[in-house]
Parts: sequence; C-alpha cells; structure tokens
Amino acid sequence: MNMIATRESFGKALEELGEENEKVVVLDADLYNSTKTEEFKNRFPERFFNLGIAEADMIGTAAGLATCGKIPYASTFAAFASGRVYDQIRASIAYPKLNVKICATHAGITVGEDGATHQMIEDINLMRGMPNMLVMSTSDDIQTKWAVKEIAKYNGPVYLRLSRYKTPVVYDEKTKFEIGKGIQIGDGTDASIIATGVTVVESIKAMEELKEKGINVRVIDIHTIKPIDKDLIIKCAKETDRLITVEDHNIIGGLGSAVCEVLAENYPKKVTRMGIEDTFGRSGRAEDLMRYYGIDKNAIIEEIEGL
Repeated sequence: MNMIATRESFGKALEELGEENEKVVVLDADLYNSTKTEEFKNRFPERFFNLGIAEADMIGTAAGLATCGKIPYASTFAAFASGRVYDQIRASIAYPKLNVKICATHAGITVGEDGATHQMIEDINLMRGMPNMLVMSTSDDIQTKWAVKEIAKYNGPVYLRLSRYKTPVVYDEKTKFEIGKGIQIGDGTDASIIATGVTVVESIKAMEELKEKGINVRVIDIHTIKPIDKDLIIKCAKETDRLITVEDHNIIGGLGSAVCEVLAENYPKKVTRMGIEDTFGRSGRAEDLMRYYGIDKNAIIEEIEGL
C-alpha cells in the first residue's frame, strides 16, 4: 500500500504549481526540509524566501507580496502557522482579505514524538473563527495535490492543514473535488462517520470491518471545513441513524463543533464527537497516540458498536 504524508504531497504539488504559475512565491520559516517546500526552493530559488525563525515576519512579508500581485504560499509547522502568528494573520491577511495561502504542516497529535508543544490541536478552531478565511484539511496524496493547485485560483486567504503522518492513498486521479463540497464514501444507513484529514482513512477502515459484522455505515470526507458542506451533513442526518465526527483536533471548535452548528440550526440530531477531549497531547508514536486519544479505527468501531 502506497503511504504518503500530505506534507510530501504538498511539496510535490507546489513545485508543479511553480512551473504552471509564475505569480506563485513560497515563504518558509527555516523549516523547508520538514515542510517540503525545499523542492520549490531548489527549482525556483528566485521565488523562494526563507525568513528564518521569524514567523511573524513571514506572514507580514507574505501580505506585502500579495499586495504586489503575487500569490504567496507561507509554510511552517501548524503550531507556529496558526498560534504564534494569530495576530499577524488576523490584522495583515484576513482583515484586508489578501490572497495569501497559509500551508500548515505537522498538524494534530500525529506529529508524534515532538510532544504537546508541537501538536497543534486548536488550529481549526482558531482559523475557522476568523472572518474571510477558507479552511481546508486534506486526507490523502491525490486530494492534497488538488487542493494546493486549486487554492491558487481562489482569491483570498486560505488555511491548508497538512500532516506529517503517512496515510494510504484513498482517491484516484479521476476523482472530482470541489471546494466546500464533502465526499461521501459508501451508502450505509446505520451511521455516518464524518471525518477530516488523517481520520478519514481510519474511518474507511472502520467502515469496512463493521460491514463484516453486519453494520453498514458511510464515511463523509470533509476536506473543506469552512465553508462546510451543509447540504451533505443535513442529508446524512436524515438518512442515517447515528452521526459520529472524528478528527485529529480538539473536539471544541473543530469539525465536530462545525457539524453540530449546522444541525442545531437546520435538523437537530444527536452527534457523537470523537477527538482530543479538551486536553493537550503527549509524546509517543502517532499510532499509539491515535489509539490513546480514541481516534483510530478500533476506537471508531467500538464507539459505533456501543451506539
């Protein structure tokens, strides 16, 4: 099985995008080896800017480049790309609605051994609460490559959430994606598992094993968290008995909260939120942490069987 981290897919797609669009420039905060912007750096050094360990300066510089007609892709770890520079993003990018793409790698507890300080599990909450910000969290290689290129066509601020954790390729080259539209996998009516990012694969694995036990569920891949696919969420609430959200993020303010907001206003129904339950992460292997915090395949199966 081909296992690829979405940060790697981001790096490859960014290099291809640089060839296709001369307006694209890339900024990094001295982590280009890890964020995989190094591929763009080596190919287009004149359009690459290493701002050093000065993330606030990186965001300010990206804003300036955007006012000059460039399409800046600013990348660093999610802990720094959302938390450390929140004020700069809010005042210099979101408020003036500048065309800057913030590409945050190493998101969630699946950063693993780097520990709690680097396991950013609040970024979706921060970014989706910011006016003018489009928020995306991709699940595999194909989807990530599409997203990296697609957001270049979108005129406005974007927060793209990426992972260090390697996941299987879910989609093929023929799959059609659309910003703001989720993907339904399967048509089971016992439950809908609504997931994003690395938890999409875990949800698909759970769906397959549950089918063998006579429990038929569907998986909904929400790659765009803001604007979220309200129609698909309401459709699943009407068609399935149970609703479960799964995310590598704090259950407060993340995907689960977004789904509950949609249903509270349109089709009230109970939702079980699976994620990091308002606590910080800890150091360990990604697989062990996913099990510990209850967001892996086995936890999803246990939750649905319990329901």
